[in-house]
Amino acid sequence: MLTGDQIQQKIGGNTVQGSMADGSRYTEFYAADGTIRGAGYTGSWRVNDNQMCFKYGEDPENCWSVEITGDQVHWIVDGKKDGSGTLVTGNPNEF
Repeated sequence: MLTGDQIQQKIGGNTVQGSMADGSRYTEFYAADGTIRGAGYTGSWRVNDNQMCFKYGEDPENCWSVEITGDQVHWIVDGKKDGSGTLVTGNPNEF
């Protein structure tokens, strides 16, 4: 699992595209200022207790531990992989 500093360094300023365990797909740019930008929506992200936390609109904040192997990101909750994606440098989709 990554530490909070490692999450900031590896994911901040970059894009992750993939899917969650429920089948939902995503492509999101995680700006260094804590803004999430996707296709037609925004949110915010932050690091808390070595987890990456996500907030979208009025929905409650959700947090995951993060593993990265090469360019593969795995979102972990309660010790189980809850989603995965590919880490892409920068903001190639210009979100």
